[in-house]
Amino acid sequence: MADFEWYRSFCNIYKHNSVSEAAKTRMMTQPAMSQHLASLEAEVGEALFIRTARKMLPTERGKELYSQLAPLIESLEEATMNFRAASLPTITVIKIGTAHEFYVEKILPRLHQYDFRTITLFGTASELLEMLKEDKVDIIITSQKVQTPGIEYLKLMDEEFAIVAPSHYEIPDTDDLEAREQWLSAQPWMSYGLELPIIRRIWREHFNKRPQIRPVHVIPNLHMILKAIGNGTGLSVITTYLTNEDARINTKEIYEDLKVKNELFFAYKLKHKHLPQIREIMAVIREEE
Repeated sequence: MADFEWYRSFCNIYKHNSVSEAAKTRMMTQPAMSQHLASLEAEVGEALFIRTARKMLPTERGKELYSQLAPLIESLEEATMNFRAASLPTITVIKIGTAHEFYVEKILPRLHQYDFRTITLFGTASELLEMLKEDKVDIIITSQKVQTPGIEYLKLMDEEFAIVAPSHYEIPDTDDLEAREQWLSAQPWMSYGLELPIIRRIWREHFNKRPQIRPVHVIPNLHMILKAIGNGTGLSVITTYLTNEDARINTKEIYEDLKVKNELFFAYKLKHKHLPQIREIMAVIREEE
C-alpha cells in the first residue's frame, strides 16, 4: 500500500526535476527521497521518471499520476496549514526584510492593513538571505532564489527595469544597436553599485558585451538616483514601478525595447510557513499587484 509521504516526495521531485532539490525542500536526505520514489515506482509497477545527467524527466505515467495527485495533496496541505495556524500562539511582531525601494512603494502604503506590529530591515538580496538564515527576520522579499535547506520561496512578481534619462535629453532616434550602445556608453551614468547591477544585464542581453561604463556617482538608493536623473545628473536603470506620473515630470524612459525583467520572491523559513501573519503579509502585498 502506498504511503502518503511517497506521494509528497514524488510531487516535489516532479516540481524540481531533481531528487536533491526536492530533498532540500522537504528537509530530507537525498537517499531517503530516492527510497520514497523507488517504493512508489515499485507500487505503480513502472518508472515515473527518466533519469538524465542534469534532471529527472517525468514519463507519461508520471505526468498522469502528478495531475491526479497534485490537487489532492495541495488541498490536504492547505487544510493542515489552516489547522496548525489555528493552534499556533499569536505573534504580535513580524520582522520583514526587503529593499528600501520596494518597502516604500509596495508595503508602506498598505501598512495600516496589518493587525500586528512590524520591524523592517533593509539590505541587498544576499544580506537579506543571511538575515533570514540567522532568524533576524521572518520573511524577506528578494530577487535571488538561492536553494537553502529549510527555506521556501514563493514567486511574488516580475519587476521591469528601464533606462531612464533626464527629460531634456535629446535621444538619437535609431534602431541600430551599435549606435545606441555607443551613445549610451558616452553618457554620464549613475549606478546602485560599482558592479553595475542591472546595467550589466541590459548590456549582456541586448548588446552581447560588458558595459564600458564608469559611473560618475554610485548611490545605493533608486529613489535618490531617480531624483538625481530629474536634476539632470545623468542616466541610470530604474525599476518601472518607481517611474510614476510625478517622476516623469523631469525624467523619461528611453529605448523601451531594451528593458529587462527580474523575478521577485517571498522567502521564509518552513517552520514559519503556517503563521497567519506571514500569510497575511503575502496576501496584502499580492493584493497590491
